[in-house]
Amino acid sequence: MRTDSQLPPGGRAFPRPAGRLPSAAAERYGALVTWWRTRPAGMRDRELAVVLSVLAFAAPLDSVGAQFGDLPVREAGVLSALLTLGQTLPLALRTRLPAGCLALVGLCFAVHQACAYPPNFGSLGLYVALYSVGAHQVRGRRLVPLPAAGAYVIFAVVLWRLDSPAHVTDYAVYLLALAAVWGAGAFVRARRADEAQRRRLAALAATVEERARLARELHDVVTHHVTAMVVQADAAQFLGDAPDRLTEGLTAISGTGRRALTELRYLLGVLEATGESAPGERVPAHGKLSDLVEQTRLSGQPVEFVEDGRRAPMDIGAELAAYRVVQESLTNAVKYATGRPTLVRVHYGRDHMDIQIITEGPDGAAGEGAPSPDGGHVSGGRGLGGLRERVGMLGGRFTAEARPCGGFAVGARIPTTTPTGGAAA
Repeated sequence: MRTDSQLPPGGRAFPRPAGRLPSAAAERYGALVTWWRTRPAGMRDRELAVVLSVLAFAAPLDSVGAQFGDLPVREAGVLSALLTLGQTLPLALRTRLPAGCLALVGLCFAVHQACAYPPNFGSLGLYVALYSVGAHQVRGRRLVPLPAAGAYVIFAVVLWRLDSPAHVTDYAVYLLALAAVWGAGAFVRARRADEAQRRRLAALAATVEERARLARELHDVVTHHVTAMVVQADAAQFLGDAPDRLTEGLTAISGTGRRALTELRYLLGVLEATGESAPGERVPAHGKLSDLVEQTRLSGQPVEFVEDGRRAPMDIGAELAAYRVVQESLTNAVKYATGRPTLVRVHYGRDHMDIQIITEGPDGAAGEGAPSPDGGHVSGGRGLGGLRERVGMLGGRFTAEARPCGGFAVGARIPTTTPTGGAAA
């Protein structure tokens, strides 16, 4: 922060617009990192080896590098150049053969230092090779430090025999620095392994959740359509004297079966290896509520359908949840209150939709299998529990209770736009 004593002549400071240059630099850096990570590992290693080899002979970096032992520097020559390349070019194998890369780079580095050639930027290849062993070595990675430490001891003895002025503490510091580089690679490897494990667990959890979702979908589809077909078939047995009505009943059974097959085909498509199905197969999974009501009427159940408000576009998850709420409620009405009047009321709000399904029943009784006051099924089952979970995941509310005067009522408020963009269909 600039103080008053630091103001330019005239007493007025002209601050730089905040965030522009750093933001642009950060974007360029992020784009560079993204580009680098998207390239194949082998290609990146070869490019790194070439770049480091060029920098080792490029001024002013040609004199920057590591120096162990402080031996009197001698003039560089052809052997020095070859040893420098021996410290950089093997990095092309640093991820595929990290231990072999370290052996080659370490040997050339030791000979280069023992010959007291001038330090250069190529000596940084030793640190890259050490990091690569810690980060990428798979087999025997716990044993690699042992021969590496033994080679370092031999290297230190050679330097000492060459009258190096370095002390034991100096070699210990060098060893700690090299160990720290290897440890950084091992730390990165551990982080990558933990991240991979988290991704595997997340994928497993997603698979379990998807299986549970598909189980709920299968329950809704099979229970509703099969129940409707059974009721229609039972009614058709008594229509032998009315051919027209018998034909109408058989047509209803056929249509119900076709709809069931279409929805089952969609769910089976989800279970395929691709996890996808054709767009045209998605429509029956969340069709019109009016068609669902009409289908229930064909099974002999008297249903009154009321819609009010303006229907706005909604997320797929909200649309499918509304369809399943009405479908499950009508299925319960057909199973446990056959022939009893049922009212389906749908109100479209600005950012939500309210659904109410009321089925009349005997006074003072909810009927076997009807929803209990706490919202569960008296006879068990997963229908209402699955609906409560589905609506809750969308941020809505779901109720199911027996009416004091008989029958039962199901209600749901479903946000038409969810924070997560809706559940997958």
